[in-house]
Amino acid sequence: MKKIIFFIVILLSSYACVNEVALPVIATFSTEIVVNDKTVPVKVKIINSTEGADTYSWTFNGASPATSSNRNPGTITYDKEGTYIVKLEASNRDGSIDVKEKTIKVNSAINIGFETQVVENNFSPVKIKITNTTVGATTYDWFFEGGVPSTSTKQHPEDIAFTTPGTHNIRLKVSNGDEEYTLEKTIEVAPLLSANFEYAVAFEDDDYQVPVKVTLENKSISATNYQWTFEGANITTSSTENPEIIFNTPGTYTMQLKALNSKSEKTISKTITVYENTNLRTFTNIKLGINTAHKNNHIGAYFSTQTRKVYTQSKVNNTIGSKIDIAFFGLNETFNFNKFISPNKVQELAFSAIPNATITKLINKQESCGCSSSVSVTNFNAMTNDAFLTSLNVDETVGGLTEFDNVEKPRIVIFETADKRKGVIKINEFVKDGANSYIVIDIKVQKEAN
Repeated sequence: MKKIIFFIVILLSSYACVNEVALPVIATFSTEIVVNDKTVPVKVKIINSTEGADTYSWTFNGASPATSSNRNPGTITYDKEGTYIVKLEASNRDGSIDVKEKTIKVNSAINIGFETQVVENNFSPVKIKITNTTVGATTYDWFFEGGVPSTSTKQHPEDIAFTTPGTHNIRLKVSNGDEEYTLEKTIEVAPLLSANFEYAVAFEDDDYQVPVKVTLENKSISATNYQWTFEGANITTSSTENPEIIFNTPGTYTMQLKALNSKSEKTISKTITVYENTNLRTFTNIKLGINTAHKNNHIGAYFSTQTRKVYTQSKVNNTIGSKIDIAFFGLNETFNFNKFISPNKVQELAFSAIPNATITKLINKQESCGCSSSVSVTNFNAMTNDAFLTSLNVDETVGGLTEFDNVEKPRIVIFETADKRKGVIKINEFVKDGANSYIVIDIKVQKEAN
C-alpha cells in the first residue's frame, strides 16, 4: 500500500513539472507586392507563417487598414510614398510573445513630362530650353539626337544646341529604381540660310526691249529680311520680298539680293541685258489652217498679235474676239482661193461671226491694189525696227482685197490693226494635208502705233 501511494505522489509531481513549461511563439510573415507595382497606390499581401500563437496584433503604419487582429489580414494599401514598418506581435495562452517587423518601401507614382522652348528662333544654330515637369523619378537620362551635348543625366539640362537642319528627337528616360518610363518629342531646325531669286519679264516685254518690266521672285530659304540693290533700274533699292522694277535704258545690269535672318546673311547677284526698243515684234512659222481645218478645230485660222496665239473657231469668245487681228480664209487644199480678211467680216466667208470683232485693213494683192506703197520680200527680211512700217501707207482697195492663189511664194500681205499698228505677213509655204491643209507665215508688226 505504501508503495502505491509513493508512485502516485511521484507521478503527480512529474505532471506538475510538465505544465510549468510554456509553449514558445515564433512570429514570422512575408509580404508580397501585388503585381510588383511599387508606386502608389501600392497593395501588399500579408502571408502569416507564425507558429505557436493564439492571438495576433498587426500594426500597419501608413496603410489602410492600420491594424488587424486576424491571423491573415489579407491585403493592405499604401497611398503615399515613404518607408513603412509592418509589425506583428504574436502571443499564446502560456504568455509566450514574439514580435516581427518588416520594412516596406513605397515609391511615388512617376508622371513623366517635359517641355521644350526654342530660344529666339529655329534658325541654325538653335538653342533649346528644357523644362522638366517629371515627378516621382530619381534618375534622368536625356538623349539629344544631333544635339550638343548628345546626352545628359541632369534633372534640368541646360545649353542644348542643334545646328543640323531637320527634325531632331529629344528623349527622356526616367526611373524611380523600380519602374522606368520614356517620353520623346521632336524639334525642327530650319534649313540653312540661302539667298536665291528668279526673275521674269512682263509678257509684252519678252523681247527684252526697253522699257522692260521685271518681276523678281524671291526663292531665299530661312530669310526674314531682304536687301535688294538694282543697277540701272527705276529704283535702286528695295526691302520688299518680291519687288518689281523697270529698265528704261539699254544695257547689262546687276541685280543683287542680300538675304538675312538674325543669325546670318547671304548674298546673290544676277545680271540682265535689255536692248534698244525697235518697236518691232516678229513672229515666225505661224500655221493658219484652211476653212475646214479651222472649223474642225484642228488648225486655227485666226491670229492675235496681242496674245500671240492661233485660235480655232470654237476657242473664240467675247474676250478673245476683241484681240484677233488677222483672219485667213483658205477655200480648200488646192489653195486656189485664199485671202486675209478683217475679223469683223469673217461671216462673209462661211465662218461664224467673231464676237466683239475689230477692223483690220488689208492688202492681199499688192499688184492689184493701185497703192502708193509696196513691200517686197527683201524689205520684209531687212526690217530690224519699225522705221519702214512707220512710213508705210496701208490703203485698202477693192483690188487689194482680191483673193490670191499659191503660185507666188513667198507672198507679202500688208495690214493695219484697229489700234493703228502696221504690219507685214510673209507667206512662206502652202502645205497640202487634205482637210487640214495650212499655210506657214512670218509676221512683223509694230508693238505700238506711231
